[in-house]
Amino acid sequence: MNKVTLVIMDGVGITKEEYGNAVMKANTPNLDKLMSKYPNTLINAHGTYVGLSSNSDMGNSEVGHNAMGCGQVYSQGAKLVNEAIESGDLFKGSTWKKLIDFCKDNNTLHFIGLLSDGNVHSHINHLFAMLDEAKNAGVKKVRVHILLDGRDVEEKSALKYVSMLEEKLNSLNDSNFNGMIASGGGRMAVTMDRYEANWDIVEKGWNAHVLGNARKFHSARDAILTYRNEEDATDQFMDSFVIVDKNNNPIGTISDGDSVIFYNFRGDRAIEISRAFDDIEFDKFDRIRVPKVMYAGMLQYDSDFNIPKLYLTEPPKIKNTLTEELCKYNIREYAISETQKYGHVTYFWNGNRLDKVDEKLETYEKIDSDIIPFEKKPEMKAYEITDKLIDAIKSNKYDFLRCNFPNGDMVGHTGNFLATVKAVEAVDDNIGRIMREVENDNSILIVMADHGNAEEMYQLKDREKIIPKTSHTTNKVPFIIYGNNLDNIKIKEGEFSLANLAATITTLFDIEKNPNWLESIIEKK
Repeated sequence: MNKVTLVIMDGVGITKEEYGNAVMKANTPNLDKLMSKYPNTLINAHGTYVGLSSNSDMGNSEVGHNAMGCGQVYSQGAKLVNEAIESGDLFKGSTWKKLIDFCKDNNTLHFIGLLSDGNVHSHINHLFAMLDEAKNAGVKKVRVHILLDGRDVEEKSALKYVSMLEEKLNSLNDSNFNGMIASGGGRMAVTMDRYEANWDIVEKGWNAHVLGNARKFHSARDAILTYRNEEDATDQFMDSFVIVDKNNNPIGTISDGDSVIFYNFRGDRAIEISRAFDDIEFDKFDRIRVPKVMYAGMLQYDSDFNIPKLYLTEPPKIKNTLTEELCKYNIREYAISETQKYGHVTYFWNGNRLDKVDEKLETYEKIDSDIIPFEKKPEMKAYEITDKLIDAIKSNKYDFLRCNFPNGDMVGHTGNFLATVKAVEAVDDNIGRIMREVENDNSILIVMADHGNAEEMYQLKDREKIIPKTSHTTNKVPFIIYGNNLDNIKIKEGEFSLANLAATITTLFDIEKNPNWLESIIEKK
């Protein structure tokens, strides 16, 4: 049986466009060699190819790893929520009714979430639809706690979305309904931490949204303009703020008897704040005051640990994953990344489940990420990941090994072009190290990506002024096979996506693909 190693270059797409292309600018001798001398193709990693609403939707790491790990296309994120809203099922469900009944007499319905139309973590239209239904259902008081994006949308676009929300609330407000923005902050500084990388971010959100403890302003607009003037802060890194009345009192703290909806549909950056509301034995920071509220997420972000207990939209029920199939054949697996993407090669890869399919056949390893701005150390933990991965290959304990290098994505999100170039170079250097080990091992290496980012670092629509682009892209990503004996392997003709990977892996292992999967990208001659 062949040994197969999979390297996922997170956020490394391919485009012929040179402007702002950190992948093209980087010195990448190993990637260049792979794409010029070994079987390769470009595959789709966005839109309907990974279960999103349309092909204008950028791919992301979560849906990407779902697709790679299950060989199928499931309705994901925004598409799931869109379907639930359009059908009315979201508002007919028991959770929505419980939330409304809990707070509608004399208490407040709170919405917390990312305020943008980036469609990766949330969409402003989902919030608007719920605001409409809340008023129709008799809710009298609503407060919105806004997390500023600047990552999946333009880096200084917050005022656009604040204006949209203010207009919506003004259109609804009357003698029977009062809706206002209550607090907020940038997504990378407030509330939306993931993988327990920095609980201080969640604490800062709790203090603002629940306790009303943050810098005080009389409007969200005032807060954003002040932080920009004082710190030249981009939206995603903006500090927390609280909106106060003329007496300097917070207008919307979360209190006993209130209902709270966290309206992000993506799970990774929603789990920790959900735990803060839901977990009776929570001990990650001192919450000071824990109000008796009814809390729900847009989806259930972790079904294994029931986080949160209440949710508005059913997540995709992913079955027949690659890991399930490989375990039937006693194929031993090893997965590694650093904190920022560890959940992607484990939880998301295995169909949104934290537990292993078979404890004896699966080994996971996490390298702790540094808690510093990613542009300060663009190599991140790539060398440490590679050290461990090479040790695992040499050990002969595993048949299928996979790793994720977060660099292209995490550094790409900072908008720092030169740092992203260095990030891509670090990934390439470590791919070279893995290539040499795979060659010595006489095994097979697959190099690919989960979505684009680093290849499009500037806004393409305005070239007279360099405007950083911090979001993902809709560009295709590479798929490459490397090894000593590839004469019998041929890339098929056709259009492929991340979801074709699972069948490709089983082809390399000479076992049958699951009948529910898409076809393999390769064929053996």
